[in-house]
Amino acid sequence: MNDSKSLRKHIAPHIAELPKSGIRDFFELVNTMDDVISLGIGEPDFVTPWTIREAAIYSIEKGRTSYTSNLGTMSLRKAICDYVNREYHISYCPKNECIVCVGVSEAFDLAIRAITSPGDEIIYHEPCYVSYAAEIRMSHGVPVPVSTYEKNHFALDPEDLERAVTPKTKAIILNFPCNPTGATLTMEQTERIAEIARKHDLLVLADHIYSELTYGEKTPSIASLPGMKERTIFLHGFSKAFAMTGFRIGYACGPADVIDAMMKVHQYSMLCASITAQDAAEEALRNGENAMLAMKNEYANRRNVIVSRLNGMGLPCLKPEGSFYVFPNITSTGMSSKDFAVNLLNRKKVAVVPGSAFGTCGEGYVRCSYATSLEGIRTAMDRMEEFVKEVRGEK
Repeated sequence: MNDSKSLRKHIAPHIAELPKSGIRDFFELVNTMDDVISLGIGEPDFVTPWTIREAAIYSIEKGRTSYTSNLGTMSLRKAICDYVNREYHISYCPKNECIVCVGVSEAFDLAIRAITSPGDEIIYHEPCYVSYAAEIRMSHGVPVPVSTYEKNHFALDPEDLERAVTPKTKAIILNFPCNPTGATLTMEQTERIAEIARKHDLLVLADHIYSELTYGEKTPSIASLPGMKERTIFLHGFSKAFAMTGFRIGYACGPADVIDAMMKVHQYSMLCASITAQDAAEEALRNGENAMLAMKNEYANRRNVIVSRLNGMGLPCLKPEGSFYVFPNITSTGMSSKDFAVNLLNRKKVAVVPGSAFGTCGEGYVRCSYATSLEGIRTAMDRMEEFVKEVRGEK
């Protein structure tokens, strides 16, 4: 039994067959090198605003160190429902239509496990966050990707979406603003997707983790459209907008029956989110808006710089409408996404993520995060420009 080969047969096949995260796999390599400028991991470079940290400290000082309700503290659930009503114009009951989770990642996992039966098809758009397909497979569902394209600004084409619907389709996943492309949807596109969901009696998982980081006019959540609240699971969290990645705190709002099913999974696995993180999250919702807007304005400045530099070196790059990522086209270098990223890292010590990590249609692109300092971005762009010129044989 000590032999690794004999142990492998005990691993569940659907887990053994899962590929490792293309992002984390690549950054294992990055971590072996010194003096790398990383435009890779999607984490704010800002420290969590002081008032939020202070709320966490005060929570501990008051001796708030116990379990909470499986659904989360009632005061946080009320704050969440007030916030969603105010910002997204959707009314949820904090008693049975809201659950607090360990990050929006857990909220997504709970939602998928709560709704997916073996063989159910779940549609999602690519390029996309790396966990979507894996989470579906772990729940014995069938992931069905729908490609998005640069020519359409990486927005999900409703007609492409509807062509992917079959009698086995259970739900649609939407993540706009999108990781890794920064794409958003128009109101017309959102309404058409809602029409498709109603027509085919589908659920929608709406991942809004980057919604606060929308730089133009924010398209309303699909959950706010007629007939959609009762078929949408609204997923959100605090990591990106409030720079609270380490707190691991997120939430889901939705129909009471779905939230109850999610709570059962949560109850037998995680039990509840940290009470300290919940108290900090409540402070973020009540008093964190100014800090959030200041960070967003800085991201917007960085976005303008990095987009200008990438286009200037001949790597076509759309200006993202949200998130803190750009997704430049590197096909003119004649290199694959992975080769570009690995060679850029080895030769110039700049880390970006191969676009292929986000789905097959991400090939030919790389993801660069501008959640780092302007100084770091400018230096990284100088090095990348040198690399591109060398690859093309320019002086």
